[in-house]
Amino acid sequence: MEMSKNGLALLKSFEGCELTAYQDAVGVWTIGYGWTQPVNGVPIGKGMTITQATADSLLSSGVVRYEKGVTGLVKVAVNQNQFDALVDFAYNLGVNALAGSTLLKKLNSGDFAGAADEFPKWNKAGGRVLNGLVKRRAAERSLFLS
Repeated sequence: MEMSKNGLALLKSFEGCELTAYQDAVGVWTIGYGWTQPVNGVPIGKGMTITQATADSLLSSGVVRYEKGVTGLVKVAVNQNQFDALVDFAYNLGVNALAGSTLLKKLNSGDFAGAADEFPKWNKAGGRVLNGLVKRRAAERSLFLS
């Protein structure tokens, strides 16, 4: 499966797009649509800037990686909205977070309602509840259940 335009719009709405590097809520250097990996082999750091075209390219390649990650982890059939919610979750938190989650265990056992109820638990960064993550997890849960 591939993330739909609706799923991509959700991801973009929560990530936003910053063409100048900034430190996120826990101090990780970030650029574009929440991109934290090196850009053209250069680690992200203070003063780095990219073009909109580069931000779009990083997002496209990044989403493919997370689509593959979700596809490899999910062992039950999911609909497009469920897939989109899971890819957004993995893009924000990482495939490893999804891999080790109760959310995935419940999903793969066929407990879709239980899996949906796990989204809101992932609302912290640096040990603090962040309002943006509360909203994002609620949006993912709502999408997952639709």
